[in-house]
Amino acid sequence: MIERYSRVEMAQVWDLEHKFGKMMEVELAVAQVQSELKIIPTKAFKIIQKKAKFNVKRISEIEAITKHDVIAFVTNMAENVGVEGKYIHYGLTSSDVLDTAFSLQIQEAGKVLLESLKKLKMALRQLVLAHEDTLCAGRTHGMFAEPTTFGMKMLGYLAEVERNENRFKQALEELKICKLSGAVGTYSSQDMTVEKKVAKLLDLKTEIIATQVVPRDRHAQCLNALALYGAGLERLAIELRHLQRSELGEVIEGFSKGQKGSSAMPHKKNPISAENITGLARLLKSYAQCGLENVTLWHERDISHSSVERVVFPDAFIVADYATHRMAQLLEGLQVNKKRMLEIMELSQGQLYSSHVLLHLVKKGLKREIAYAHVQRLCHSLGVGEHLKYKIKEDKELNSYFSSKDLEDVFSGKKHREAIKKVIKTRKSLLKGRGK
Repeated sequence: MIERYSRVEMAQVWDLEHKFGKMMEVELAVAQVQSELKIIPTKAFKIIQKKAKFNVKRISEIEAITKHDVIAFVTNMAENVGVEGKYIHYGLTSSDVLDTAFSLQIQEAGKVLLESLKKLKMALRQLVLAHEDTLCAGRTHGMFAEPTTFGMKMLGYLAEVERNENRFKQALEELKICKLSGAVGTYSSQDMTVEKKVAKLLDLKTEIIATQVVPRDRHAQCLNALALYGAGLERLAIELRHLQRSELGEVIEGFSKGQKGSSAMPHKKNPISAENITGLARLLKSYAQCGLENVTLWHERDISHSSVERVVFPDAFIVADYATHRMAQLLEGLQVNKKRMLEIMELSQGQLYSSHVLLHLVKKGLKREIAYAHVQRLCHSLGVGEHLKYKIKEDKELNSYFSSKDLEDVFSGKKHREAIKKVIKTRKSLLKGRGK
């Protein structure tokens, strides 16, 4: 289902047939507005509207001679229209049609990706709600730090997805651009009124100042937004890969009937989806560099950006869409081993609670530096099978600061659970789609 969705729905947006369809949409919108403004005969527009069509194979045949895809496209349209075809592309330059149609394609691709994001966010929300109380080890530098919950972990990734979604929406808004200012952007062949009316017709905005092309900082912003989104997916993928390591086993990717992890080692259950997503994120991040390079064009334009965009934009959107569905599916089938998470916490020998031991001692009157030294001394002297909780009981200098209830409160994880539940409760906006 994932591959079929990504390769059909998203890839369709970038199909050559669809690209020329968008270009024809622009040409027809321009002809309509020009007829309304009496720039071209109304009769001519009606004939163009009725007869305009194109054939990708025929365009390719013409392009083989002209070495210019837009001329080939316009020629093919005109030959299908007949005499009135001379009014197609009237007052336009190639980039007017290409860039405006490109804006339409990007908006369509954006809608597909934003729809896909709903599935990913829902998968994360479900994990947050299912595991807001599931204690596990929090780690810094890859080492035991303090207890957290698996739900809290997932809430952080959900928040990041929403930030990246907002960045992407902003980038899409910056690319809702209609550019019909002609060669080098001076409007010498086409009054600004045409651009304004066509933009409204296509639900786009006019470019403030164009050269001969829409300035490519807009496109770079879009690719950078996708790169940031890719980095976020990679961060989550890396976390899941780490938690699946054999010595941890806190989570595991769903393993379907008949699936095999290795041709040589029958026991293997590998984090293949998370690894694939990590690789896809590398592509998304690399496309951002391409976007930045495309900003710098010679004078009013060159076409060094064109070949890059023909590869990078379809790829970036298809990769982002596929990775989104792959991650959503991974999360939906993720097996969370609560028992193993508690066992891993016990391996810390109670050191996960050292900061709360420190806080308790300070609260009881010890200077922070002295309290810190005592807790560090006990932690660093723990032998095999020993636990910080019982070390405190045995320690002459610290025992008097703790009652049995104090020790239970510190080492139960209750404070962490309560605090995390409060955090999750106060972040309702992130969980607003829980019932959808």
